[in-house]
Amino acid sequence: MREDTAQEQGLDLEPPVQMEEEMEVMEERVVEIEHPLPCLSESDTQGIIKGRDLFGYVGIEAVLDQMRRKTMKAGFEFNIMVVGQSGLGKSTLVNTLFKSKVSRKSCTPNYEEKISKTVHLQSVSHIIEEKGVKMKLTVIDTPGFGDQINNENCWEPIVKYVNEQYEKYLKEELNVNRKRRIPDTRVHCCVYFLPATGHWLRPIDVEFMRRLGKIVSIVPVIAKADTLTLEERLEFKQRIRQDLQANGIRVYPQKEYDEDAEDRILNDKIRENIPFAVVGTDKEHQVNGNKVLGRKTKWGIIEVENVAHCEFALLRDLLIRSHLQDLKDVTHDIHYETYRVKRLNESNANGLALSPLTLENGTLEKSDAESHL
Repeated sequence: MREDTAQEQGLDLEPPVQMEEEMEVMEERVVEIEHPLPCLSESDTQGIIKGRDLFGYVGIEAVLDQMRRKTMKAGFEFNIMVVGQSGLGKSTLVNTLFKSKVSRKSCTPNYEEKISKTVHLQSVSHIIEEKGVKMKLTVIDTPGFGDQINNENCWEPIVKYVNEQYEKYLKEELNVNRKRRIPDTRVHCCVYFLPATGHWLRPIDVEFMRRLGKIVSIVPVIAKADTLTLEERLEFKQRIRQDLQANGIRVYPQKEYDEDAEDRILNDKIRENIPFAVVGTDKEHQVNGNKVLGRKTKWGIIEVENVAHCEFALLRDLLIRSHLQDLKDVTHDIHYETYRVKRLNESNANGLALSPLTLENGTLEKSDAESHL
């Protein structure tokens, strides 16, 4: 009787089995919504697919081997500048860093130590190979810096040299037919040598680092730190850090360049030791049956690579083993980029072509034939 009434009213009663099948399909749909596949949707423009979600091995990790092989074949450049007064051991420290004769003094036959009347920049390049990795190392020396009675504006040739390398790289980039690989002569790091006076920073130190810190990465070091006692060294380093902060001097590594928490932790430890108290030598001595680099005195041997004796190992780790690539990246992404934007803005204001390079004192850039650098 009920079935007849339902048919008269136009209702279509379904059997219970069909209703159960539809309920199962709805449950399956709910399950699919609760566990979506890691694919991109119209509303989501970025998805993360991890190894466990892949159907099999793709080989993405092999790109690291490809990059390694390509870099080992081509090699890379690293340009380091050493600045400081004569007699602070700049050449010796550079030789100690790379454990070879790479300084200007070591490579110049019949070299005679003479105090230059003006600041002249001289560079020496070497190809260093270690375990298949080739590096073109260029050491830029600054003889004559701080050696005169009147050292006014003695930093200008150095500022000019750094900007000239940026200008040279920029012009190569702007060429219509660019080289496949632009030669990189930009200064990646400037090691500034402070005399171990035990007092505060000198005005020339403040002026140099304040000006150069804006265009190049500066790493200050206390030269010949074995002339100070441990207490004097600690007090001197604290005074230097206070001077750096008071004068707004930026030294490498800067806090604003830390990319993540891991970099911040590592760089905080480095910043605690700046400036590095270093000792350099290229002579080996026997200590407990082992050959070590050190300086022999009446009281014993100062081991250069022993952290308990000096902080040379910390400086070497920063410049070569942990932050060499970061120094190159900061030079390209920060210092060179700042220079490039400034120069292009100047050229847009003056016309399409790049205007002549202007120094801080307003003088125009000399041609390569007239330049004494």
